[in-house]
Amino acid sequence: MKRLRTRHVSAGQVMTRPAVTVRKNAPIAGAARLMARSLVSRGDLLEVHLRPDAAIGAELRELITYRLVPYGHGPAEVHVHVANGTGHLRGTLPDPALEDVVVRTARTVPGVVDVKAEFSVAVPA
Repeated sequence: MKRLRTRHVSAGQVMTRPAVTVRKNAPIAGAARLMARSLVSRGDLLEVHLRPDAAIGAELRELITYRLVPYGHGPAEVHVHVANGTGHLRGTLPDPALEDVVVRTARTVPGVVDVKAEFSVAVPA
């Protein structure tokens, strides 16, 4: 039996330089957006993490307005803006404890890279 000679190639030899990396605790959506801007095609990634900002914003509004802070639980006004996967949330909440719940829940929405929040607490009339 004839043995084929193969040339051993390491990952480092075929990688682009400098290597593009993310932090070990980076969200998958953030890594996906970074990879989408590099040589990796979108087909190589999970599409759920490359959702359009408008779709992410719509889901955040639905989640916050109708599930987390429903009408009747005190005055609340939440404005949502999404840019490059980062959700910007601002407004008033009826209870200061809700801010942490809203932010943590928003981070679970597919495609969200980060959440920036600026809330005040509504003072009862």
